[in-house]
This record gives sequence, structure tokens and C-alpha cells, in this order.
Amino acid sequence: MAAPLDIASYKDALVVLATAGVVVPFARRFKISAVVAFLTVGALVGPFALGRIGTSMPWLQAITVSNPDALTQVAELGVVFLLFVIGLELPFERLMTMRRLVFGLGAAQVTLATAVIGAAFWWAGQPTTAAFILGAALALSSTAIVVELLSEHRRMTSGAGRATFAVLLFQDLAVVPLLFLVTVLGQQQNGSLLTGLTMALLQAAIAIGLIVVIGRLVLRPLFRLVAGAGAVESFTAATLLVAIGTGIAAAAAGLSMALGAFIAGLLLAETEYRRAIEVTIEPFKALLIGVFFLSVGMGLDLSAVFRMPVAIIGGAALLIALKAALTFLLARSFRLSRSTAAETALLTGPGGEFAFVLMGAAMTIGLVAREVATPALAAVSLTMFALPLIARISRILGKRLAPPVTLPEEALILPPEDNARRAIVVGCGRVGQLVADMLGRHKVPYLAADADPSRVAKQRRAGEPAYFGDATQLEFLRACGLAEATALIVTIDNPRAVDEIVAAARGARADLVIVARARDAKHARHLYELGVNDAVPETIEASLQLSEAALVGLGVPMGLVIATIHEKRDEFRADLKPAGSDAIRPRRHARSRRL
Repeated sequence: MAAPLDIASYKDALVVLATAGVVVPFARRFKISAVVAFLTVGALVGPFALGRIGTSMPWLQAITVSNPDALTQVAELGVVFLLFVIGLELPFERLMTMRRLVFGLGAAQVTLATAVIGAAFWWAGQPTTAAFILGAALALSSTAIVVELLSEHRRMTSGAGRATFAVLLFQDLAVVPLLFLVTVLGQQQNGSLLTGLTMALLQAAIAIGLIVVIGRLVLRPLFRLVAGAGAVESFTAATLLVAIGTGIAAAAAGLSMALGAFIAGLLLAETEYRRAIEVTIEPFKALLIGVFFLSVGMGLDLSAVFRMPVAIIGGAALLIALKAALTFLLARSFRLSRSTAAETALLTGPGGEFAFVLMGAAMTIGLVAREVATPALAAVSLTMFALPLIARISRILGKRLAPPVTLPEEALILPPEDNARRAIVVGCGRVGQLVADMLGRHKVPYLAADADPSRVAKQRRAGEPAYFGDATQLEFLRACGLAEATALIVTIDNPRAVDEIVAAARGARADLVIVARARDAKHARHLYELGVNDAVPETIEASLQLSEAALVGLGVPMGLVIATIHEKRDEFRADLKPAGSDAIRPRRHARSRRL
């Protein structure tokens, strides 16, 4: 006889899955960030909101998290996987090129912010030890949320993204000695504090050295063996083993799991299995990062905010303003541009997840009073809630502070006003250049447009009719001859810009032939709804080209292969187009039917 099912033990997992599988997609339809969705749901289902009301209304317990501590332990794996993926994208060579920002700007930010915030708490009457711990905890920022936001908007490789990540990376490194210092202060050891810290750093250096040496010897042979077996589940298991196992090894040596996973990612970034590992780990990272954001939201004590709204909200605003001001000044002293310094300052201004770790440890051993730590942590939670909005403000401010672009002479040439009939190619990248080359070979008049002045200058020096401008602006399209254009071919790889260009052009000319590059099948369907005549999904076209090369290589007659590929392309096109669409369908050449 089967044991009775304990539904309560599965309830928390169901809440997490419902948030990731239902709430987040629903929020995205309204262009709400997944981060905000997870944080909001966490605040609602946590112990300080519906969880507290559930004591008097038992039916609410079905949608609340009953064991936040267990969920927090799982959420820590989200940060582990996040740092593992960051390591995969950051080889040692690139890390060494960032050492000036990591150990210069990062160290200066942590030191100065800790000193200023700690001095403020000491001036307010807190003991020296408590003031130092509070200052150090609030000096740290949220690696998980900031990196996720930078990745979501493809800003990791920008100047602000690199500077911000350098600061965050040093903050993560600084957590190790800070946690050790809290432990030492709590135990009131007789030895010298400086000696203790030196021993801790030496232990950390030895542990990192061992991880690096063993990793270089073991990781490549391990993945060569697993990949050679051809079993996807084995490759997944090996990836999880390395990410979590290295984190646990680092934690056993007194480091953080996240730091250990980051080192493992750095080592694997040098191998040929890097891309496959990224694809394998992505679903686990995305779900566990969501759990992390959920746990952060659950840590917000709404009752404390209502009891002390001025102190907590004002404290959150003051924390962001103070840290941002300090970071901006430091970034400028490191000769970063005003726009980069402003973005970096705003993104690192809010508090972070390690504030909960440090202050939690300090409260446990009595170094920081709970009545002081509780409102401080509530303020940190509010700043983390505000991070998506702050990130948007930072991007806008960064653009406004960016120095004016000095255009090359070639980019200052205006499109011709000859009212000639020609095709307009939007984009001078590799795809746009290939399209322009094919048009030229078939004697089809065209002009190309791009918002990158360097690309335009390069094309004009090569004798191509390229012009600088933003094709999302209808006036620029009209200046390029939209009224007389024979076709509009959009080749850029920015889906949002493609949508804007197509919508503007179709609104201006209902009869214009529009062919657009699509990110995937979903984007292609959306473009057909906007009115393109043909959308070309990158993934589908790559698959068709691979199939064509494989079939020809296997000895299938070329004519039959071409005909089959054309038929398959038409099937995809028919499936992607909305029902009843009257868009022009390109016809296959009659010869391809006969072959």
C-alpha cells in the first residue's frame, strides 16, 4: 500500500514553478521585467505578507511559501550557476585585461563606501564593530540582479557593463574576508585581527590555486570522455557536477560557492566545450535565478516598511544616492567617461544579496542589534526592487551624457534626391553587404542605410551607395526615397528596430515589397502580422542550408536537393504567415520544379 501523499512538502515547489511558468510569461506580455515579477511574487507569498495573513485565513496557505529557509538554500544555487556562466563568458585573458578596474576601481569602491557608511552609523551612535559591519554590508551591490539586467539588455560588453562587472566581481571577492572578519569579531579571539585576516587570505589563495591546478588537469579530459560517449544526459550531469562540485569544494575551503563556480567557469572557458556547456546550464540557471529573486522578495518585511516608512524609504534613497555619488567620483578618477561612470554608479548604488548574509551572521552572534539590522535590510530590499527601474534610468542618462559622435566625412553625405526607383537595404553588416552584392550582380539599383557611421564610411570608401541614418525614423526612410522604392530589405539583427522599421514603412506604403530578417520563427510570425511580404528566420535558413550541404555531400542529385529545399522553405513560410494573409509569395523558378 502506497504511503499517503504529503501535499505540503510539494507546495513550495509548486509556487516556484507557477511563478516561473505562469506569472513571469504573463508579466512579459505587459513588458514587465521577469526580475520584477519574481520579486513581487516573493514579497506577496512570503512570510511577511500573505504568509502572515494565512494564520487567520488558512486557505491562503495554499499559495504561500511555508519554508522560506529551505527555498533560500536552493536559491543560492542560482547565484552559483550565474557566476559559473559568467566565468564561461570571461576567459582568463579577458579577466587580466580588467585587473585595473577589478582591483583598482572595485577595491576603491568597497573601501570608500564601507568607510563613509560605517562612519555615518558610528556618528549615529552605533558601536564601532557594528558600524563597520553595517558599512561593509551596505557597500555591496547585487551581482545576481545587475548581471541579469545587463545580460538581458546585452550590455555586458559595453563600457558601463565591463566597469560595473569589475566592481561587482571585487565585491564578491571581498565577501570572503568580510565573513571571516565577522566570525573573528564574534569569537573575540586573542590573536591579532590582522594576523587572522592574513591567514584567511592565505587559505583562500591556496584553495583557489588548488582548484585551478586540478581543474586544468581534469576538466578537459573529463568533458572529452563524456562528449565522446554521445549521451546528452551524461553531459548535463557532468556540467552540473563541475559547477556544484567546485562550489562545494570552495565552500569547504572557506570561500563562497559562487566564487568556486566562477573559477570553474573560467577554466572551462578555455576549452572547446564552452558553448555546449552554456546551452546545457542555461535552463537550470534561469530557473534557479528566478528562485533567488523570489527569496529576495520574501525577505522584504512589509510591516517594517509600514511602521517606519520615512526611515526605510528615505534610507533606501539615501543609500543609492550616497553609493552612486562615491562610485561616480571614483570612476571619473579612473578616467572613465561621464556616461560610463554614471551608468556604473547607478547600477552599483542599490544594496545586494550579501548584505543579508553579512548582517544575518552578525545578528546571530550579537554584533549588530536586530532593531538596527531589520530596517537596514528592509531598505536594501527596496533598493533591489528598484534596480530594474534604476537600470532603465541609467541607460537613458548614459546616452544623454555620452559625448557627441564625430562623424566621418563619408557619413555626412545625404541620400540623393533624384526620385529614382531603387531598393533600400537597411544595414551594412555582413548580411546587408551580401544582399547589396547580390543586387549589384543582378543590376538592381539600390542604396544602403546604417546607423553605424564607421560601417557607412567603410562602404562608401569601397564605392558602395551607403548613407548614415536611423532607419527607424520615417523621415529618414523618406529621405532615402521610400516613396519611389522598389523594395525595402531589412538586414539588421535588432528585432525591436526591425519591428519599428517595418511598421513605419508599411504604414507609409501599403504596396511596398518588404523583406525582413527575423530572429526566429516567433519573430517571423510577428513580422508577417506587421505586413512584411517575406520574413527570413535565421534559425530556419541555417537549418535549410545545413540540410542542403549534407544531402549534396551524401550524393543526392543537386537539382532534387534544391527543389526539396524550396518546397520545405515554402512549407515554413505558409506555416508562419497568418491565416488569410495576402502577402506576396516569391515564386520558385519553373526550372526548379522540373529538376
